[in-house]
Amino acid sequence: MDYDTISAPDFGRSLSGLGLNLLVRDVPRLVTFLCDVFGMTAHQMSRDFAILRYGGQMFQLHSDPTFANHPLAALLPEAGPRGAGIELRLYETDPDAAVTAATAHAHEATILQAPANKPHGLREAVILCENGYAWVPSRALTAEEEAALS
Repeated sequence: MDYDTISAPDFGRSLSGLGLNLLVRDVPRLVTFLCDVFGMTAHQMSRDFAILRYGGQMFQLHSDPTFANHPLAALLPEAGPRGAGIELRLYETDPDAAVTAATAHAHEATILQAPANKPHGLREAVILCENGYAWVPSRALTAEEEAALS
């Protein structure tokens, strides 16, 4: 599927399974952050919409005004974080590289948790974007890292 040229109706009909759509204050700004920090690929980016790909997964960003007539619009905070309680896990991103990129990035990002080796077999970090979504870059531990946890 060519995400750069597909029409909205054809794109909508192609969706199946579980979909992810994030409502954000500034689509281009978040797209830049996600591409720079996590190596995502953006398609059909505009002021109000973007299709993002991470590995083989696709998700969407919509600006707040595009949801003006949606029931969620009344629940969106005008300021401050959103997305509390949601972790967006990126299993194919080195957390050390992501934290370095996020720290050097021009956009506001908060490192909630520095990269750490976890007993569940992953090295991960938690990066909060300016919209308040928790992005969790992670990778599998090496044998040496796992042994050091014992």
